[in-house]
Amino acid sequence: MIEIQELSKRYRGQTVVDRLSFRAKPGTVTGFLGPNGSGKTTTLRMALGLARPDGGHARINGRRYCDLSYPLRHVGAVLDAGAVHSGRTARAHLRALALANGIAPSRVRDVLGEVGLESVRGDRAGTFSLGMRQRLGIAAALLGDPEVLILDEPINGLDPDGVRWIRELLKSLAGEGRTVLLSSHLMSEMELTAERIVVIGRGRLIADTSVAELAGRYSSGVRVRSPRPEALAAALGEGGAEVAVEPDGAMTVTEMSIEDIAATAAAHGHVLHEVAQRETSLEEAYMQLTASTAEYRGGVRDEH
Repeated sequence: MIEIQELSKRYRGQTVVDRLSFRAKPGTVTGFLGPNGSGKTTTLRMALGLARPDGGHARINGRRYCDLSYPLRHVGAVLDAGAVHSGRTARAHLRALALANGIAPSRVRDVLGEVGLESVRGDRAGTFSLGMRQRLGIAAALLGDPEVLILDEPINGLDPDGVRWIRELLKSLAGEGRTVLLSSHLMSEMELTAERIVVIGRGRLIADTSVAELAGRYSSGVRVRSPRPEALAAALGEGGAEVAVEPDGAMTVTEMSIEDIAATAAAHGHVLHEVAQRETSLEEAYMQLTASTAEYRGGVRDEH
């Protein structure tokens, strides 16, 4: 488990992380989201002992990262795809990490094969594309067969096949009972990969919930079609619903559940041709949730 408890960090008098608390649990891919400048990377750096908190603590399986004797056996992390000596081959890079962490050299070949880099194991990392460096970073994270994985934007630079591969890999690892904490700006991928979502803004926790619950919270109502929309709209309105009739004759109903809409229609003798929850994507829910915390926004282009 990853436990973040009342974690705080200040840089140059500015609070970057502000009494942040959440948990990432075993058997689950937990998405870690927030606008640029929200404190996500700083939080991950503190969890991995790369930055010292000004308050609170970060624990991995109950211990600080710096107290782990052989950290790669417990935690695999990817924070920067470029964090590898450009003159080293992929194999040499992983062998050095294995040696430092008491890991059998045979694991190097295993993880190179798992991430698809076996054929370029003797090539220097400086010749690798961004996507290949991402794969090498993931190989390093998997080297010690850890129970916990912390990944910051691991999808950057991957082609569509690579994106699908890492999605299935992370879900598989969580399915084995491992803890996976994943930070990404690609909402469509996060929606397909993560089960739970932690959202922060300006260093503070905004939401800690499931993907389904977050999308449901910002649902845009129920679409209803009936042969007599005006009469049904009146009946639903009497029951406390908010109803908007659309140009095609369908209605958007809010403030009333699907079950209550169907019951009201039946009680008043109305036939329903369609009744369906309007789905809200994770991206739409996220944008609404973080609207007041985004620090950097693009302006409107002046057309002249």
